[in-house]
Amino acid sequence: MSWLGTKRILVTGGAGFLGKHVVKKLEDRGCESIFVPRSKDYDLVDMQAVKQLYRDARPNVVIHLAGRVGGIGANLRNAGRFFYENLMMGVQMMEQGRLFGLDKFVAIGTICAYPKFTPVPFKEEDLWNGYPEETNAPYGLAKKMLLVQSQAYRQQYGFNSIYLLPVNLYGPGDNFDPDSSHVIPALIKKTIDAIDEGARRIEVWGSGKASREFLYVEDAAEGIVLATERYDKPAPVNLGAGFEISIKELAELICELAGFEGDIEWDTSRPDGQPRRCLDTSRAKAEFGFEAKTDFREGLRRTIEWYRKARVSTHHAS
Repeated sequence: MSWLGTKRILVTGGAGFLGKHVVKKLEDRGCESIFVPRSKDYDLVDMQAVKQLYRDARPNVVIHLAGRVGGIGANLRNAGRFFYENLMMGVQMMEQGRLFGLDKFVAIGTICAYPKFTPVPFKEEDLWNGYPEETNAPYGLAKKMLLVQSQAYRQQYGFNSIYLLPVNLYGPGDNFDPDSSHVIPALIKKTIDAIDEGARRIEVWGSGKASREFLYVEDAAEGIVLATERYDKPAPVNLGAGFEISIKELAELICELAGFEGDIEWDTSRPDGQPRRCLDTSRAKAEFGFEAKTDFREGLRRTIEWYRKARVSTHHAS
């Protein structure tokens, strides 16, 4: 059993897409005291609610996963809200954690914190070499302040806080709402809808030239729990799968796996977002032995299958 097994662990966002997997990994390691707050009970943007949460959960360890997130469209529509809410949640959770006397705070950042033109693969040392990609900079910078706070608190108060940078996640249980979903669920939904409707084409934002890296949600959860167990340093750490795929190749692969034989049309009036994304994942391996395990094609197949089943059950229910 890991040392975590004896701790009371608070997982903000623990009922979400990534959070459910993190909670499961903690349970697998013998953790019996896991507190998962619900947003209807605790608004983490509000300081009084954060204080109440610490009183109710009495944690030794906090894994802060909660955030307001979305794809390019959602980021453009909610630039101010995403900045304010993500910043306030993180800053208050960490400050109250320090006052509460936590053993450890695990802050989850975002790949959006990297500068727009970061050389590939992204190394953690590159984080401050430029401004993030404009469409998601407010969100990325709000999350990046957690790194500043984490390092400042370690320096001044000896507070044990670590900062992890997961790349784009995907997998069964992802958010498929077209207003706020990321690229993989958005493409899967478009493709399956087209098959169901007998459509001959799908339209995709951008030129298809941008590249991304994707990490299967269960692998990301394992990386977070390993870091929580084994990593106690100020330097930020990338969590990724260490490969790059263009959006064009991604769309074609999803069409192939879903069985869609129509055309893909690119709407080049829409933004591509960051030109390239691919992480250097050597630090995570060296520091706490993390390596992504799930084959991308297999992970996509599972995600498509999950979505098909989830959709059928929703249709029957309605």
